[in-house]
Amino acid sequence: MKKTTILFDLDGTLLPMDQDLFTTTYFKDLAVKLAPLGYDPHSLAGNIWAGVAAMVKNDGSRTNEAAFWEAFSHIYGEKARDDAPVFEEFYAKEFQKAQKVCGFAPQAGETVRRLKEMGYRVVLATNPIFPAIATQSRIRWTGLEPEDFEFITTYENSSYSKPNPRYYEEVLEKISCTPAECIMVGNDVIEDGAAKKIGIDVFFLTDCLINQEGRDISGEPHGSWGALMAYIQGKGE
Repeated sequence: MKKTTILFDLDGTLLPMDQDLFTTTYFKDLAVKLAPLGYDPHSLAGNIWAGVAAMVKNDGSRTNEAAFWEAFSHIYGEKARDDAPVFEEFYAKEFQKAQKVCGFAPQAGETVRRLKEMGYRVVLATNPIFPAIATQSRIRWTGLEPEDFEFITTYENSSYSKPNPRYYEEVLEKISCTPAECIMVGNDVIEDGAAKKIGIDVFFLTDCLINQEGRDISGEPHGSWGALMAYIQGKGE
């Protein structure tokens, strides 16, 4: 079946980055923001990760947003929910400083725009553990706009997370697309590679490759932006 839809990961794919450096940087700024409200900077990161873990384990019974705040408020009480607007303000303001530790790949925007010109549907299939406001900012750091994508996964509109294959099923359900019509482009062999479990072809962009289990991808589609375009064009014939 001819491919019609390209799913793109964001962090490490469209937006080059060292994931650990990025996380450390923005957690530090978030701690500074929340310290005056009584959040201990030393324990905050671990407690945020507890919320992230709840999203990763989400079983589809609620949104990832609800899963995060349920876990986070279990630690801090209802005060955490009351402080939600401060988190929103952080992502609108201080979070923007994290852009300085990210790279920039002009080929990312060029590729997305070219694919749209060629008639492909383009979807941002980023792990939905961030609110929309943060995801929209990171999209702009790539030189693109949220409007460049037909659909964007965020913690508000998703009920599963990578590497759960149900995440990909949920995305395809929302965009009315079949696995055979899609290509998933990502940099994480485990998280993005999980798309293969439901029959989606996967291309691993190797500029910021994450392969924590050291899996052999030599026999799988992978490489640079140029190799990606060649692969997509071959699949579209």
